[in-house]
Amino acid sequence: MALKWADVLDIAIELSESKPDVDPRYVNFVQLHSWVIELPDFSDDPKRGGEKVLEAIQAAWIEEV
Repeated sequence: MALKWADVLDIAIELSESKPDVDPRYVNFVQLHSWVIELPDFSDDPKRGGEKVLEAIQAAWIEEV
């Protein structure tokens, strides 16, 4: 499954599984961006990950936890 920036919920699930000890409320957007593009299934243009999509990913991750 290839993840794109639009796959906010799937990215949040992957992050919650790969970073179980991380509290997403305290992750800054620079670190979040880095973790997203490092996900094994992620295959989108890293430059397209702006603040709005990172905010949505973080919110979904908080909900997931």
